[in-house]
Amino acid sequence: MTSQDSKEPSTANWKGIVAQFRKPDAGRASWQLVNTLVPYFAIWILMYFAASVSLWLTVPFAVVAGGLLVRTFIIFHDCTHGSFFRSSRANAFWGMFTGWISFTPYHHWKWEHSVHHATNGHLERRGVGDIWTMTVEEYLESSRWKRISYRLARNPLVLFVIAPLFLFLIHHRFPQPGAKGRARNSVWITNLVLLGVGIGMSFAFGFLPWVIIQLIVLAVAGTVGVWLFYVQHQFEDTYWEHGDEWSHFDAAMKGSSFYELPKVLQWFSGNIGFHHIHHLDSRIPNYNLERCYRSDPMFRDVTSLTLWASLKTMSYRLWDEGSKKLISFGQFREKLRQMNASGQPSPA
Repeated sequence: MTSQDSKEPSTANWKGIVAQFRKPDAGRASWQLVNTLVPYFAIWILMYFAASVSLWLTVPFAVVAGGLLVRTFIIFHDCTHGSFFRSSRANAFWGMFTGWISFTPYHHWKWEHSVHHATNGHLERRGVGDIWTMTVEEYLESSRWKRISYRLARNPLVLFVIAPLFLFLIHHRFPQPGAKGRARNSVWITNLVLLGVGIGMSFAFGFLPWVIIQLIVLAVAGTVGVWLFYVQHQFEDTYWEHGDEWSHFDAAMKGSSFYELPKVLQWFSGNIGFHHIHHLDSRIPNYNLERCYRSDPMFRDVTSLTLWASLKTMSYRLWDEGSKKLISFGQFREKLRQMNASGQPSPA
């Protein structure tokens, strides 16, 4: 894992560079739909026949389907940004369709996700569409129960196994406070569609076999999806700033990583590893992100994570404003020891 200080070029300069890659390509978008959805539905057909022999035979297919569901979600994600197709109607149609497949209401998630892009790395605007992150000072001032809750929320088992299933099965079934109009209605429409799908699939597979298979698919996709989101923002030298010190450019280039994945994983993850570019300009379609990355040296002057190096990020828990780094609870305890040794007051 490497990180270098990025210096913001003139706004006109970087906006001029990324603007070259904003144009959606109907051909590339259509082909991405074909090479993602066709195999996804084909695998469900294979699982139907496999289930008639043994439910165990469906498990390998369900894992692959989970990987394809991650790619489907990236298409959905692009549609919410209006970047997948040039046509807003096409983005809305395919966004809703891929949202139903991934158990996510299109307009509601679009509304929530826009907040994430506007507030990523802003200490005063945390709490919507991000992973719960406390500063060292906030943790010290918290009650015992809040500390326990925070530790549980940051536990890998909860964060990467339990939370994803909760997110896609329960959280997305209810409108969040502040959701209005289309955002709120999209939740209920998605729920009705999923009810219909559930009834149809139960007739085809049997209720319990369908539930088991669907849970495996969602568990794989959800775990991978949350892991990708985590790695893209929760690395040691990430970016958090207060108020007027916050910068969109720095939040993108310092607060979003480049996740350097093997080609097959890059394909399944829909190029989302080029996350710093996506945050710099969310109107760049996923199929243009790599070309944009290779277009200028400034896009390589960011924190780069390999698959192996990214595993270390699981230990990071708290934002230390002094060092401007995410630290582990072990580093936090060492910080307290040093405070006590220097005669500073012990925290409550």
